[in-house]
Amino acid sequence: MYDPRNYFPKNYHSTGIGLVNLAALGYNKNERSDSDTPKPGLYPALPYPTAPPDPDAARLTYGMPMPPGAANSTPYPPASTAPYPSASTAPYPQQQSLYPTLGQSAQNVLYPNGGMMPQPYAPYAAAAATAPYPSALGSSNAEPAYPTFGAATAPALPYPTSMPSGMPLPYSVPPPTSASSLYPTIPMLPDGAMPTYGGGGGCVVSESANETLPTHNEEPSVGVPEIPFSAVKVPENENMFWMKEKIRETRGVQDDAHVPYDTLRNSCLDNGTLFEDPDFPANNDSLMFSRRPDRYIEWLRPHEITDDPQFFVDGYSRFDVQQGELGDCWLLAAAANLTSDPNLFFRVVPPDQNFEESYAGIFHFSFWQYGKWVEVVVDDRLPTYRGELIYMHSTERNEFWSALLEKAYAKLHGSYEALKGGTTCEAMEDFTGGVTEWYDLKEAPPNLFNILDKAMNRNSLMGCSLEPDPNVFEAETPQGLIRGHAYSISRVCMIDIHTPNRHGKLPMIRLRNPWGNDAEWNGPFSDNSPEWRYIPEAQKQELGLTFDADGEFWMPFQEFLNNFDRVEICNLSPDSLTEDQQHDGKRKWEMQMFEGEWTANVTAGGCRNFLETFWSNPQYVITLTDPDDDDDDGKCTVIVALMQKNRRSKRNRGMECLTIGFAIYHLTDRDMETRPQGLNFFKYRASVARSPHFINTREICARFKLPPGNYLIVPSTFDPNEEGEYIIRVFSETVNSMDENDDSVGYCDVDDRIKPNIPPPREEDPQRENLRRLFKSIAGSDMEVDWMELKRILDHSLRDVMIDGNTFSKDACRSMVAMMDKDQSGNLGFEEFEALLTDIAKWKAVFKFYDRDHNGEIESFQLRDALNSAGYRLNNRVLNALGRRYTSREGKITFDDFLMCAVKTKSYIDIFRERDTDDMNRATFSMDEWLERTAYT
Repeated sequence: MYDPRNYFPKNYHSTGIGLVNLAALGYNKNERSDSDTPKPGLYPALPYPTAPPDPDAARLTYGMPMPPGAANSTPYPPASTAPYPSASTAPYPQQQSLYPTLGQSAQNVLYPNGGMMPQPYAPYAAAAATAPYPSALGSSNAEPAYPTFGAATAPALPYPTSMPSGMPLPYSVPPPTSASSLYPTIPMLPDGAMPTYGGGGGCVVSESANETLPTHNEEPSVGVPEIPFSAVKVPENENMFWMKEKIRETRGVQDDAHVPYDTLRNSCLDNGTLFEDPDFPANNDSLMFSRRPDRYIEWLRPHEITDDPQFFVDGYSRFDVQQGELGDCWLLAAAANLTSDPNLFFRVVPPDQNFEESYAGIFHFSFWQYGKWVEVVVDDRLPTYRGELIYMHSTERNEFWSALLEKAYAKLHGSYEALKGGTTCEAMEDFTGGVTEWYDLKEAPPNLFNILDKAMNRNSLMGCSLEPDPNVFEAETPQGLIRGHAYSISRVCMIDIHTPNRHGKLPMIRLRNPWGNDAEWNGPFSDNSPEWRYIPEAQKQELGLTFDADGEFWMPFQEFLNNFDRVEICNLSPDSLTEDQQHDGKRKWEMQMFEGEWTANVTAGGCRNFLETFWSNPQYVITLTDPDDDDDDGKCTVIVALMQKNRRSKRNRGMECLTIGFAIYHLTDRDMETRPQGLNFFKYRASVARSPHFINTREICARFKLPPGNYLIVPSTFDPNEEGEYIIRVFSETVNSMDENDDSVGYCDVDDRIKPNIPPPREEDPQRENLRRLFKSIAGSDMEVDWMELKRILDHSLRDVMIDGNTFSKDACRSMVAMMDKDQSGNLGFEEFEALLTDIAKWKAVFKFYDRDHNGEIESFQLRDALNSAGYRLNNRVLNALGRRYTSREGKITFDDFLMCAVKTKSYIDIFRERDTDDMNRATFSMDEWLERTAYT
C-alpha cells in the first residue's frame, strides 16, 4: 500500500537535533581539540562524551560490582583527543557509551532458554559510516578557519561539492542574478578598514581599522565563513494529514460566528430537541473527501447503539482507546498518552457532560491551535455499520468519550478521512499546546535515554513508530511489532536486575499498541518471558507489572533502539503542570512564545543565502543565564520551535506549506544596544546554531546545548518574499528571557548622510525669499494654499524624481495639507507651507540616497532604512502595514508613495504624542475624537 513517508529524504524528520557551528561559538573550557582553532562546520548540537579520568570508573556503572577476573575483560577504546567529528567520521565518536554495559563476562550469561542475556544499554554501534551533517566542508588543506581582514583576500566560503550520505537533498540555490551575488560572502574591504554594523542598510566602511567591529577574541563568530543553508522539500498530497495541511472546506470550526457549547445546549433543552451539527453533518461528506464509502454507513446516537450509554465507565484509561477501521493509530497513541495525566485529559475532554443530566445530544472538546485553545462542538451521531462503531471505540461497548473525541478531531480537520496517516507528535501538540521533537533512532544522540527520562519527569507525552513496509500495509515483524504503526510510550526508567554473576540497573521502556490486543513485542522482557525472573519482586510491584493481552509491553532500551525507527516527544508548556505535580517532583519547562509574520518585500527576507534581504526578517533575543542543573559542561538546553499558521485555510488559493527554518547568532553586550541588527551584522558574523534544514512542514523544532549568553534567533522562509504568519516558542530547562529585537516607534536623529542635502533654516536665505514670492503668486489674496495649489507646486518642482512624467496623487497632496494644517482649515499659511517643503526636501534627499539606480523607485526592503534616515523609527508591524499599502507588485516604492509613508508616520506620531502628555507611551481618545483626527489625516 502506498505510504508517502516511504519517499521522503531519509533524515528529513530528525528535527530533534539542532546544528551548531563550533568555530562560531569558539572554544571554551569544556572542549578539547588537537589544535587551538576550532574547525568550521556544522555538528549535531549534542553533548559529546568524554572519557572519565579514572579508567575503572568507565567499567563500574550504576553501582554494579565487577565479577572476579572481569576487571580487564571489557575493552574500552581510548578517548579521542578531538571530541568533535571530522568530515570523514560518524557524528558521534566511538567512545564508551553514556550508558553502561554489563561487561564482557556478563555478555556470556545465557538465558534460561539458551539465548543471550540482554545488555543494560550496550554502546551504540557504529551505525553511520558517514556523518549525516556536513563537517569541515572542504579538503584537509582548507583555508584557516579564522580569516583576517585587511590587505589579504577574504577567504571563499566552503561550498560543498556533494552532500554526505544520508543528508537531505537540498534546494539548488539559484544563481546570482547580478554582480552582487545572493550567496553569502565575506566582503572585500580597503586596507586596514573595518565595517560598521549597526542597524541599517549598506556596508559603511569606517575611517579607521577596527573602529566598531568586535575583534575575534571578543566575538569568535566574527569572520567565520557562513555555511550555506539547505532546504528539504517534502511531497505534499491530499493524504498527508501529518503535515497539517488537509484541505478544509469553508465551514469553520471556530470563528467569529462560533456559538459556545453552553448556549447551544441550553437552546436545545429549551426547545426539547437533540442537537444536530450543521457544520459537520451526519453524511458521507464528513466521512470522506476523496471517494464515497464502499458500503452504507448509518449514523446512530449512543442510545441507539446500546441501552445504557455512558460518557465514562469506571473513569478513563489508556485501555479505553481502541482502533477501528480508520488508519489513525497515531491519534490513538496520543489519546492513550493523554489519559496518563488528569489535568491534561480534562482540558481536552471537559467532564461536565454525560448522557443523563441535561442531555441534549451535544458534546464539546478543546484543542490547541496556533497558540490558543479552541472549543469544538459536535453532536453525538456516530458512524456505524450493522449497529457497531466503525472507528475509535472503547473496550466497554457503552463508553463513548473516545469515539466522540475522535469525531471532534475529525471535525477540526474537515473529515474522518483527513485523519488517515499521521504522526503522534502533532496530535499530542494539539492535545497539550506543547512543543514536539522527532528523533531518527538509527542516528540517535548518545544521550537519548537521558532526554527521554527528563521528558518523562516533565510529564512529556511520547510516541514511537517503525517505518512502514511499502508493499504490505501494517506488516508485522518477527518480533511482533507492526510497521507503519504508532505506539505510545508510557514509562521510561532504570530497573533493578539481579543475575547469577552480578547486579545493577537496566534501562527500560514501556510501550503500548493502541490496538489493545495481543499484538505485542515478543522479544526479551516481553510478557511472561524468562528474563523477568532476574527482576526482584519488589521492583515488579513498583512497576505494576501485568502480562495481559492488552497491547502493553516492556522492552530493554537497547532493543527499543534496535527495533524502532522514530521517537516523538511532546514537551508540555509550563501551565500544563499543576502545583501538586510540581510538589511531587515533576519538573516544568520555562517557555517564551511570540507571534509574528513575514510580509513580502518588507519582512520576508528569506534565509542567510540571500544576505541582502536576510536582515529584514523578524528577530528575537533570548538570554540564557543559568546552565542546566545536571550539566557538567555548564551549558543550557534550549528547544526552539517555529510553527507556521493558517496555511490550511489558504490551500484553495494554491498556497501550500512554506519552507521554514531559523538561525541563531551570538550577541555581545554591545550588540544588545542595536535593535534590530542590520545587514552588516550578518555580513561579518556566522550563525552559531541553526535548524537542521529548512522544511515545508507545519513546524520545525530543534534542541541545542549552548553556553549561557545572549542569542539572536532569526526565523525565516527559505526563499525571500514568501508571506505567512508564524509562532515561535523557546523552551529551556532553566529560566530564560526573550524579547522581540525590534525598534520602538517614534522619532530619531536624521541620518548624517542626508543632512547636507537639507536646506538650513536661515532667516536671510535668498531661497527663502524666492519661496515666499512663489507662495504669494500661487496663494492669491488669502495668502493660503489648498491641496490643489500644493499639487501644482509639487508637480512642477519635484518632476525630477517622478517616474515617466507622473504627478502627485490627490490623496497624497490632501494628506500633506492635513499633516501641517493644525487648525483643520483645509489650507496652509506660509509658515506651514515652508515647514512642509522643508520636510519634503528632507524626504527627497533620503529617497535619492536610496534610489541608487536613479529610476524613481526604491526597493521596499529599504523602507525601514529610508524612514530611519528621515528620522522615524518603526517596528515590524508598522512596516508591514506600510509595505502592504504602498509597495508595488514588483517590490518597489515610488517617490510619491514614499512621501505618503513619511506623511502617515509623522502625522500619527504627532497625533499620539499630543495626547501622551506624561511620556508614558500611552494616549486616550474617545471614539469620535479618534475618528475625527484620523479621518482628516
